[in-house]
Parts: sequence; C-alpha cells; structure tokens
Amino acid sequence: MHLGFVLPQIGPWAGPEALTRVAARAEELGVDSLWVTERLLFPLEPTAPYPVADGRIPEVYKTALDPLDALTFVAGQTSRIGLSTSVLNLPWYNPTLLARRLATIDVLSKGRLRVSFGMGWSPEEYTAAGSDWSTRGKRFVEALEVLKTIWTTDPVAFDGQFFHTPRSVIGPKPVQKPHPPIYMAAYTPAALDRVARYSNGWNPVGIPPAGVAQMFEGIKSAAKEAGRDPSELELIMRANVEITDSALGDDRASFCGSPEQIEADIAETRAIGATEIFFDVSFDPAVRSLDDYLGHLELLFGLATRAAG
Repeated sequence: MHLGFVLPQIGPWAGPEALTRVAARAEELGVDSLWVTERLLFPLEPTAPYPVADGRIPEVYKTALDPLDALTFVAGQTSRIGLSTSVLNLPWYNPTLLARRLATIDVLSKGRLRVSFGMGWSPEEYTAAGSDWSTRGKRFVEALEVLKTIWTTDPVAFDGQFFHTPRSVIGPKPVQKPHPPIYMAAYTPAALDRVARYSNGWNPVGIPPAGVAQMFEGIKSAAKEAGRDPSELELIMRANVEITDSALGDDRASFCGSPEQIEADIAETRAIGATEIFFDVSFDPAVRSLDDYLGHLELLFGLATRAAG
C-alpha cells in the first residue's frame, strides 16, 4: 500500500516555505505522493452545511492556495514523488483550459500527475465560479469527456450540451498514456456509478474502512456490468487525521485518536485492499504551525511503515 501526504496548501501556514519544506521532507522520507485539495471561498452565510462532523466549515478554509499552481510549484522542486489532486471540483472548470493546465503539470513533472475529481458541496462556490448547481452532474460527465478527447486525439473536436471545441490541434498531450489516472470522490448512487463507468478508481474520505470495503465491492460490480474489468479499479483512501494524547472510545471516527489507534486504522485500510492511503492533517487542532505539520508527517509515516509490517 502506497503512502501519501496532503501539502500545506490551505490554512494560515500555506505559502512557499511550507510547500517547499513539506515536499522536500516527504520525498526524503520515501513518501509516494503529495496531494492538494480545493476550496474557492469561505461562505459567511452558507446555504448548505459542511458535509463532515458537526457541519461547521473549518477555519483553515479561509486561506487556500490554488491547487494546480501549488502542484506546479512543487513539481519543479521534486524529482520522484507523485503529484495528485483530491479533489478538483470539475464542474467549475472550462475543460479545454483545464486539459491544458493538467497536461502542462504532467509534462513538467515528467509524468507524475494523477487527478481526483469531485463536485463539491457549496452552492456559494458554484455561484462564484459561474457554474450552474442544478446541472453539475451532467456538466461533470461532459467535462470529463472533453478532457479525455483532448488528451487522446488530434485533431480535437467536441460539440456537447455545455462545451464546444472547434476542430483543432491541441498540444501538448500528457506524458502518461492514454492520460493521467483519473479518480473520483463519490458517495451518492449516481456518483458511484460514474466511478464505475469512467474512472481509474475511487477516492473516499470520512467512511470507516469496513464501510469503504462494502461500497467498493458495489462499485466493482457496477463496473463489471458496464463491461469493464473491476480488478483494474484502484481504492485510494484519504485519511483526515486528528492525533490525541490518549485513546478514544469505541465510537471514535476513523483516523482520529491515539497513535496506536491510528496505526490500527492504517492496518485495517491495508487489509481491505487499498492501493494507497494519504493523510491530511490540516484539520487537526494540534497543528498550529508548519513545524507541527512536519512533525505529523514524520509520525504518520512511521505509523504507516509499522502497520505495513
């Protein structure tokens, strides 16, 4: 099971020093991948609750570097480690422009990019991005078709309901063929069906490993029904971590508790067949500085190494 770590791209510590130090230390330790997330704004009067924990939007979202700019910055300072998104909210983007940005990162990093897409939860962010909330599912699928068309064909031509690309030559193409791996964060039946039909794998968060295993079996069954080989689908687990000094009770959330409890969660994730687990410590109240962030990186890498036996 591969190990990844979310870059300090959101929160008060986000900046060039934080990105540089965490990326360098992760590559030095032997971490397999670095990840960025996406947050466009912090709505002061949200019309939809944050879909995690108590529904309150975390304060760290008040500062968020652009995810793709952050990956580009880090690509130039690393040589081996994978570069990934979890997630880009695909319906916000013009897919022709996004295809160029993602291909550029893959070229500059010599083929180290992977992309996880989602749809987000905030109507306010859709308004600010100029994207229609009510058609987000349809826009998601069509944007994905545009990306794959641009990355795999020349000349390129696309004429859909939402997006139109005149017959053109568009380059560069990604280094990875046919394109960088595409994952999806998904939880509703319609979204899980998109994982089965269109992606290289599933990227869940906030679900205990046992629940993930059950849902992933459903995804693989749907993939088989769609004519795909379910064994080719990867399970990449995002772990939002909170480390405590003492053990919590049986009703604790996964990846929240003492180091020993978190090590057990990592081992369980490995046991259900996850291809990769990556850790996000941005929301841990104990992380108050960049040094805390780096300390969590080293602790979690050690726990994951021990959990792997």
